[in-house]
Amino acid sequence: MSKITKAPEFLVELLNARSPSGYEFEAQAVVDKYVESSADEYRKDAVGNRIATVKSGKGPTVMMTGHMDELGLIITYVDDQGFLYFDTIGGIDLTTISGRRVAILTEKGIVKGVTGRRAIHLLTAEERKKVPEKFNLWIDIGAKDKKDALKRIQIGDVAVYDQAFELMTGSIGIARAFDNKSGCYVVCEVLRRLAKDREGLKATVVSVATSQEEIGCRGARAVATGVKADFAIAVDVGHATDHPECDNRRFGENLLGSGPIITRGANVNPIMFKKLVAIAKKEKIPYQIEADPRPTGTDGRELQMGQGGIPTAVVSIPLRYMHTPSEIVDLQDVENTIRLLVAYAKSLKPGDSGDW
Repeated sequence: MSKITKAPEFLVELLNARSPSGYEFEAQAVVDKYVESSADEYRKDAVGNRIATVKSGKGPTVMMTGHMDELGLIITYVDDQGFLYFDTIGGIDLTTISGRRVAILTEKGIVKGVTGRRAIHLLTAEERKKVPEKFNLWIDIGAKDKKDALKRIQIGDVAVYDQAFELMTGSIGIARAFDNKSGCYVVCEVLRRLAKDREGLKATVVSVATSQEEIGCRGARAVATGVKADFAIAVDVGHATDHPECDNRRFGENLLGSGPIITRGANVNPIMFKKLVAIAKKEKIPYQIEADPRPTGTDGRELQMGQGGIPTAVVSIPLRYMHTPSEIVDLQDVENTIRLLVAYAKSLKPGDSGDW
């Protein structure tokens, strides 16, 4: 496989789309643009999922999900001076918020702002040691007062960090939302490639760009009951543990650039795990294994329990600095994840089962 020197346009547009949980409009539009025309069936649902299907032969149905939502901030209050206060959408590290440029999504368009906190010079020695409370942080949009601010934004508007994707070096990229636009791209691209090349494909493939994963895998819960599937694969990001202050004795060993991470544990069907590993070996796709003794923090936790139990696997893309404004992913890992799942889909035959 040739080395990646340029990011695919579809992935870049997804990464730059602003889509906090419950406000996935921009990411939905990107998925619509790139996926709908490839699908035999394409539909939207009431929680914002995008569900694309390629039908081929009489084999089993495999559903692959990758969530398109991201972390964000939601405006909850505007004070008399025009400063905006907020709550967090998803698991944001409060130590990373201050001093960031943000884009606020409003009905009138994007409003630019900056997250504020008292400067370090104005903090006591004790305050400097503590993680700030949310109410000690705000967004400054340069408003004159509350009335001026409310002309431009309204309560319930959401914001994301104003940082776009870029390649740092080689195939290593930086983005605020590789979690999980990269996984969303993977499941959509798998479907697009299978739609173009159906040779050997006996399975029906359903690729779902899911909503609201960051606040409880809510989109996955809807399709786990709403899509009849014989197998399911959740594609998300996993922690690359190859950086300082990441003790492998505690967190395992998964490396950036060393291929997709195949999870093993209670949330994963053992037959699917073995098959994914066997396919990776056969296709000479680099892979890694992660052990997780409990339901994973992915769509997989909901997929597995749908319809009385769906054989489920979890495949992750190695990522450094998860849930920060600058996440790092190697695009070779993204491509190898696509290759693995295309090969898995083509391996499915009538009569295949995950029962054990």
